[in-house]
Amino acid sequence: MQNDIEVLFSQSADNPELLKDQKNLDLIQTVISELNDGKLRVCEKHDGQWQVNSWVKQAILLFFKTAKMGPISCEDLNFYDKVPLKKWNGSEGVRVVPHALARFGSFVAPGAILMPSYVNIGAYVDSGTMVDTWATVGSCAQVGKNVHLSGGVGLGGVLEPLQATPVIIEDNAFIGSRCIVVEGAIVEEGAVLGAGVTITASTKIIDVTTPEATTYKGRVPKNSVVIPGTINKDFAAGRFGVPAALIIGKRSEGTDKKTSLNSALRDFEVSV
Repeated sequence: MQNDIEVLFSQSADNPELLKDQKNLDLIQTVISELNDGKLRVCEKHDGQWQVNSWVKQAILLFFKTAKMGPISCEDLNFYDKVPLKKWNGSEGVRVVPHALARFGSFVAPGAILMPSYVNIGAYVDSGTMVDTWATVGSCAQVGKNVHLSGGVGLGGVLEPLQATPVIIEDNAFIGSRCIVVEGAIVEEGAVLGAGVTITASTKIIDVTTPEATTYKGRVPKNSVVIPGTINKDFAAGRFGVPAALIIGKRSEGTDKKTSLNSALRDFEVSV
């Protein structure tokens, strides 16, 4: 399907009539359905590196172009959009609390829990993960196993440019309440973000645990314990503090991930 989608995406820019052909519509629908079932992913890890399947993003953009607006009804709730919601019957193994909404074309693995929250198209939520109240998993965001997205967390959507890596939260990470992770930032395995941390592609993530600070951008290292901070920056009007993220310690590599998390939160007095 990759070659067919890439050709269709390229040719339809100059010949939109191609998007009316039923064969092409069926092709687009097949890709979105496989995304919905977890058979395809926008981004996958190979040999330790995350690689973007740009052609899958192309299929999502083609889906937006070809899908028709219409009413969507969920008993007493009514919406008007072109992307339907996922339907649940219990066989999926996912706990879905009202008013959790997941768009068709996203995947939520068995064992995950959706509190009242939102999961956008192209996103992947793996098993054992909790998406807590009013958390948002943006388009194409990839969330690993046994992750906790606390209340009000915002994971940004990254659909374009096509080659851009989406927001990635790796296995066993803990994202504290009201955290924001956007612009394709990666939170590596086991990392802990305290409440209110903001991570963008340009946020300075500073390891302050050693005499000489180490600065990262766009990536929170494995098992890091992070809290909000500020750094001084000179502007025309004077020197002001701008947001940063401070690595104040490391989570232990214990096999009991829950005990390791509780210890990190207690030992480093991290608000969540």
